[in-house]
Amino acid sequence: MQHDTVYQKLINEPTRIAPLITFRILFGGLMMAGAIRFMLSGWVERLYVEPGFFFKFYGFEWVAPLGQTGMYVLYSLIAISAAMVMMGLFYRPAAVVFFLSFTYVELIDLSNYLNHYYLVCLLAFLMIFLPAHRRFSLDVRRRPALAVTHVPAGVIHLLMFQIGLVYCFAGIAKLNPDWLFRAMPLAVWLPTKAHWPLLGPLFEQSWVAYALSWAGAFYDLTIPFWLLWRPSRPYAYLAVLAFHLLTKLLFNIGLFPFIMIFNTLIFFPAAFHERLLGKIGYQAGAVPAHYVFPSMGRRLLQPALVFYCCFQLLFPLRFLLYPGNVLWTEQGYRFAWRVMLVEKIGQATFFVHDLHTGRKAEVDNRRYLTEYQEKQMAIQPDMILQYAYFLKKEYRREYGLDSAEVTVDCFVALNGRASRRFIRPNTGLTRLKDGFHHKDWILPHSEKGTVLPTERTQINERQ
Repeated sequence: MQHDTVYQKLINEPTRIAPLITFRILFGGLMMAGAIRFMLSGWVERLYVEPGFFFKFYGFEWVAPLGQTGMYVLYSLIAISAAMVMMGLFYRPAAVVFFLSFTYVELIDLSNYLNHYYLVCLLAFLMIFLPAHRRFSLDVRRRPALAVTHVPAGVIHLLMFQIGLVYCFAGIAKLNPDWLFRAMPLAVWLPTKAHWPLLGPLFEQSWVAYALSWAGAFYDLTIPFWLLWRPSRPYAYLAVLAFHLLTKLLFNIGLFPFIMIFNTLIFFPAAFHERLLGKIGYQAGAVPAHYVFPSMGRRLLQPALVFYCCFQLLFPLRFLLYPGNVLWTEQGYRFAWRVMLVEKIGQATFFVHDLHTGRKAEVDNRRYLTEYQEKQMAIQPDMILQYAYFLKKEYRREYGLDSAEVTVDCFVALNGRASRRFIRPNTGLTRLKDGFHHKDWILPHSEKGTVLPTERTQINERQ
């Protein structure tokens, strides 16, 4: 009986729709602005036209760029569908188009992966199934019968759950010795802002990096709970504003701060959203009208929710299945909300061996990769493996080498340490297969290392 009561309160209890309307407008508007900004900044050419080779997510090797015109059409589709989501115009088809087009773009090149792109894909997927167009939308203007005043509470709580998980896993990931006891990577990044007026001299003090590291871990671990508790909610949101605006000023992390600033408004009660939306003409509705999921949807709702929530809880923990330091091996690193945790510098020199003649040639990576791709590839083992397979094909095509073997001499420096050899020497990379199994050709991390030549050093602020 108690279980049924909790389920009823969390999932089925009717709640006013206003928080979902705010979420729809802000999410769609930000995604529209982001797509337009992307096109106007010339990033379409830089990321999807200029490269001659694209790294792939495992299992999505079939996803390919569409050429300059095709990519602009795709980004225009993202912007238009996001605008339609924002306005609630043909909402469900627009939400499907936005999810598919945005996800396709993010699958084109693994080197462009960022946590907040993954979050956008998840939220876009959820928006397909949520009745976010059932009030204050052009769909309701076209078809007044669609209008409702209340939706099941689970609709709102699911979005809270997804946003809260990002913070909690980001906080758990910070409970590691580098972050807590070496203040890394903030101890490396903050001094680069020493030219700032007023705050600049503080960033050169080591205690500031430690203080911000511990404060960041505490913030991520606890902020969802402060937002859930009514007495602390206004102060918690001020902390959200301060935290994300500061990170936006300090680090180049794109739209992520604004995504979190807007999304965390979902934790505020309906009355707050009704007042907020009232400034642009929203009316709550005098006569209650409850949204009810279609009968098939109701039958599938509970198992679907359980599956989705369990997946989101367990998938970020898959790194526990692999030996070694996840920050070093990167096995289970992605899709786990490891935000701003590493400063890695890599240098990867590839060699193509002709097994018939015994000769070998050093590869000029810049013939095939952009500077950004090379920087990302040198520190991520699956990308190193993909690039080796690409080199074997290229040398067969260019030079007729049917018996080529590819090896790499790779060094990586993690969080301010001297560089260490990353890949087992003389490993024939094209004899290996990618997959979810442990990559035993990655050398374990050790405290002994060799300093990289300074002229080859590249700083990589990964998110």
